[in-house]
Parts: sequence; C-alpha cells; structure tokens
Amino acid sequence: MYKKLLLITCSVFYAINIFAQGFSVTDSGSAIEFKIKNFGITVDGSFKGLKGNIIFDTKNTATAIFNLSVDAATVNTGINSRDNHLRKEDYFDVTKFPVISFGSVRVTSTRKEGQFNVNGNITIKGVTKNISFPFTVVSKQTGYLFTGSFTLNRRDFGVGSSSLILSDNLDVSFSINATK
Repeated sequence: MYKKLLLITCSVFYAINIFAQGFSVTDSGSAIEFKIKNFGITVDGSFKGLKGNIIFDTKNTATAIFNLSVDAATVNTGINSRDNHLRKEDYFDVTKFPVISFGSVRVTSTRKEGQFNVNGNITIKGVTKNISFPFTVVSKQTGYLFTGSFTLNRRDFGVGSSSLILSDNLDVSFSINATK
C-alpha cells in the first residue's frame, strides 16, 4: 500500500517537473522599485540582489511557483545618508534581516492573455503577510519577463516605526527577467 502511494506521489511530482518550465531569476535586466511619500514628496527607490527560481507554464498555472528574494542592504534612493538610515533598525534592520522574500501560494490566469494573478507571502523584517496582485508575462527568447505592481503598508512590517511624516503605504513595481 505504502509503495503504491509513494510511486503515485513520485509520478505526480515527476510529471509536474516535466511539463512546468523552470527558470532562474537574473538580477541583470530586472528591477524592484518602490515609491513612498515623505513630507508629501514622492521618494523613489530600488533594491538589487534579486535571486530566486520560478516554475511557470502559461497553460497550467496550478504548477506555478515563485520563490524570490532581494538583498535588503541594497536599498537605494540616490541619497547615501538616507540609504544608510533606511538600513538601520527603525527601517529595514539589514543586519538582523538581510533578505526580503516572496513565495507564491497560488497563481491563477485571467481572461486576458498574458495576465495572471498571484497570491503569496512576503516577508520583511521577519514579518510575513499574505498579499495578492496581478502581473503580466511576456515570452522572451530565453525565458519570460514578469511585470506588475502592488501596494504595501510599511507599518505592517515595522518599517519606519511610528513616523508621522512618512506615508503608511508604498507602491512597489517589478520587472523580473527569468531565463532557462
């Protein structure tokens, strides 16, 4: 009985891996950017050090898996003193929490070709929250380009403590280059 169950389980995972295509995320050609209001002025920033793996098949989203991370210490707003402040405990606390990560739970297709929705967990400063957002996929010669955006409440993750001059919500946009 257990041998049959093991054989069936292995066969299912083998079939999923054959038909779902695996891709490696490349930091080069990818972008993780954010915008937040500070004193009513929009501040733009970005992260580098994007890593991860994606399993994706446009015709079978049930097998899709997104496991991504960025290096929190790479936060860049174009002003070194601000970036150094953002790396400290009140903001990203990069010494204690060096990685910001996202792992998908479910991916679904929409009625529009090339457009999908993802539900997953994002972890910032050791706090994990479930989020959902739409994204688009463009097929490239060596893989895919995934693009989309979502909004986060910084207070949910303890970023920026109780600052009253910093907006609670920030917009995140991404362009992720994934190759075979």
